[in-house]
Amino acid sequence: MARSINQVILMGRLTRDPEMRSTTTGKSIASFSLAVDRQSQDDQADFFDITAWEKLGELANQYLSKGRRCLVQGRLRQDSWDDKETGKKRSRIEVVATDITFLDGPNGDGGGNNASASSSQPSKSKDVVIDDIDDKPIDLSEIPF
Repeated sequence: MARSINQVILMGRLTRDPEMRSTTTGKSIASFSLAVDRQSQDDQADFFDITAWEKLGELANQYLSKGRRCLVQGRLRQDSWDDKETGKKRSRIEVVATDITFLDGPNGDGGGNNASASSSQPSKSKDVVIDDIDDKPIDLSEIPF
């Protein structure tokens, strides 16, 4: 019998700054909305409510803001309740994030996805240049596996 799968991957821009709150047990939650452009139609987007818990939510709150791009991986969750005013059944679907990749640099310049980009210490990475690349075909018998 096949297992069930509940997984979603979204890439878009935040429509508002993340909003932090905490549960009665002290767990932190960040909520924000993501606009994902439709590829087939101009000037149309789908909007998704995102919830990130604890450390992931704290990082989202610290590094994300309205207009920033990110990639969210998570699962869908449906809430149902009775509307107190009308008495009708209401429901909504949200994405519970399990991973968030920051796609814009700290200034919204598309410059990377690491959260340490806003650190005050300079980066110590060096560019590596390889000069001796030839265009010979690869002999597959030399691969050890």
